[in-house]
Amino acid sequence: MRIPLTRYGWPQVAVFPVVLLAIMIVYLLIGILFLPTWAVISVELVLAVLLVLVLSFFRDPYRISPLDASLLLSPADGRITDIETVEDDSFIGGAALRIGIFMSIFNAHINRAPCNVQVEKISYRKGKYKNAANPQAGRVNESNNLAFVRIDSPKDKLIVRQISGAIARRIICKTSQGHELTSGEKFGMIKFGSRTELYVPLTPEADTGVWEPKCLVKIGNKVKAGLTPIIKYERRQKTADREQKTEDGRQKTV
Repeated sequence: MRIPLTRYGWPQVAVFPVVLLAIMIVYLLIGILFLPTWAVISVELVLAVLLVLVLSFFRDPYRISPLDASLLLSPADGRITDIETVEDDSFIGGAALRIGIFMSIFNAHINRAPCNVQVEKISYRKGKYKNAANPQAGRVNESNNLAFVRIDSPKDKLIVRQISGAIARRIICKTSQGHELTSGEKFGMIKFGSRTELYVPLTPEADTGVWEPKCLVKIGNKVKAGLTPIIKYERRQKTADREQKTEDGRQKTV
């Protein structure tokens, strides 16, 4: 039987619940001797809620990702906080659409691949721990950049950025350069509230035709990692397939 808790959470998953349960038992045994019943019940309820939150944070829900190579799926659970055009010279080399996703402590914090990709490089950067709901957090906070290349057409360069928040203080990345990830495959998490960004190039690749990325989400939308489509590649008509006029004014398709 599969336990729906992430292995990325060890040892916290093992230590925190045991410590909380021990505190609850000790407090109950002492409290019933020296404290009024309402005080014992109140504290026990608070500790029980905290225990549920800890276990909920490290949950790892089973998911089956859509089998559609034209889609980019959300790399994280959470809420879309910003969508804007930026310039990225570090890997994409031009204009890119940045989609920011804020993960609260109530979201599952597993990060997943947006599509079938190969990991080109991974770069970690130290930084601050500002509120991850702020779009500026991606520029100054501790972060981990994963540079991907799509395996399917178009073979675009993508970036998924894991960003620490005001509470999150540890980024986990369990993949490596050269490794291939399937769409929706887990590769890490960020502990205790954070932010994930997806960068998609706006200059389409021309190796197998011209593709245009269409954004399917808007600010405020809730998304789920490996399930919610946030970008769809739509193929434009090739120049060679357009109608051209012949010398006598008639039109034909070549």
